[in-house]
Amino acid sequence: MSSNQSDVQSRPTSYACPELVLDIERVLDVATRQTIRAAFGFDLAAPLVVSLVLVVEGGPRVRWRIGRDLMQQGLRSASGLGDVQMWPARPDEGGTAWLQLASRDMAALFELPVPPLEEWLERTYELVPAGRELAEVDWDATTTNLLAGS
Repeated sequence: MSSNQSDVQSRPTSYACPELVLDIERVLDVATRQTIRAAFGFDLAAPLVVSLVLVVEGGPRVRWRIGRDLMQQGLRSASGLGDVQMWPARPDEGGTAWLQLASRDMAALFELPVPPLEEWLERTYELVPAGRELAEVDWDATTTNLLAGS
């Protein structure tokens, strides 16, 4: 990542965990990168996923939902298959990680700073520990809603 990256910002949201806003880099080719604003969100109502909103200056906002465990594992080792993959850029340093997002006809590669993302993810696991993501689900109500077609 370039040394001119902006500082990490956190701003409160309606969720218990503040949104994490970072400037990340999209790798366009070997010598060309584009700075993109990335907002990571965590909703207690959907604790299995992290929301990632990518904003290109003057362009559209794109939202991805990424498995929280996939993202955490991807900070230290290769994680994910198919549309979302993440792995450390330099495993021995831990400074940045690669995130590849793919859709039907295009793919994008981003370089993310590990320390602020790791700290933010740790906060999400304090709020909803691993393995407890579905503990608050009212299975009777969920089953009733599914059977009723709602």
